[in-house]
Amino acid sequence: MASRLWKLRQRFGIAAPRVAVRTHVPWYLRWLGLMLLLAFSAALAAWMYDAGRRFAGFDRSEVEQDLAQARQEIGAAREELARLRAVANAADSKLSIERTAQLKLAQQIRSLEQDNARLREELAIFESMLSSDAASAAPLSVLRFKVEPDALPGEYRYRLLLLAAGPRRQKDFQGRLELVVSLTQAGGNAMITLPSAEEAGAPGFRLTFKHFRRLEGTFRVPPEARVVSVQARIYEDGSGQARATRSVTLG
Repeated sequence: MASRLWKLRQRFGIAAPRVAVRTHVPWYLRWLGLMLLLAFSAALAAWMYDAGRRFAGFDRSEVEQDLAQARQEIGAAREELARLRAVANAADSKLSIERTAQLKLAQQIRSLEQDNARLREELAIFESMLSSDAASAAPLSVLRFKVEPDALPGEYRYRLLLLAAGPRRQKDFQGRLELVVSLTQAGGNAMITLPSAEEAGAPGFRLTFKHFRRLEGTFRVPPEARVVSVQARIYEDGSGQARATRSVTLG
């Protein structure tokens, strides 16, 4: 009996355990408070970080200003680079045009030098013919005959200089030119007569002149053929026999 009383005293008496009464807070209010606390902490940390950078000499506005100035300088540099590239391209184009003009001028000079040399040679021939005895001179002669390969394979260029002797010649010489081409092809020999029967009377082979005539043209053979020699024959109208002939051998 005594032990029961003693236990009751311990539960309700002075020695009884203390009881704390707390107000019940909903869970969403607890989360809201926690979020406010975290936001405040983050703001405080950012402020402290920014204050520390300013204290250490770092100014964000100044850095942004320097960055904007650097961007402007880069933009100006890019514009200047584009301008210099345009100037360089124009200079290159002008230089290319000048080089092309120089090449054309050099080609024209070479062509004029060749023409000058040919005219000097012809003048020397004419002077020698005029100084010789006209009676002993042939009535028609081929003073010069050259055949050279041209640009295209199988194409050849020929040049002739014809002279009708006699300063008192009254009428024009009228006739035609015939080329006899000897060549080798596929291990055999062949001969081609130009112009062919179908081209007889071609304008490039007709001749009409009084004292002299310079003649130039081209002919073609199969590209795989090799020209050995070419003979020029001059026929007068109404005659089946050549009045003058001259041959050239190609190396």
